[in-house]
Amino acid sequence: MNRVRLILVAAAILTTVLPAGAAAAQTACAPRAAILERLAARYGEVPIAAGITDRALLIEVLASGDGASWTIIATSPTGTSCLIAAGEGWRAVAAAPRGPRT
Repeated sequence: MNRVRLILVAAAILTTVLPAGAAAAQTACAPRAAILERLAARYGEVPIAAGITDRALLIEVLASGDGASWTIIATSPTGTSCLIAAGEGWRAVAAAPRGPRT
């Protein structure tokens, strides 16, 4: 993983353990369009999965076509996205079969 990517991931992790004031100075955030453009241009990553949290955040997984790199971002209703995690070796897994609901 390159140094810049590692720093961005570390900054995202710090936002979960630091007080709000300190975290704001460390967070890697930008408008969603800018983050998507940068990840596509630099790593060839595109959104492959998404969901909405109970706090109205859009969580997206982006990955390169060959799975060499991936990133998870969270986007607020205002359109600001923050990097949550990033790594290498993304792979899709088959969903486990579900039994009948009881």
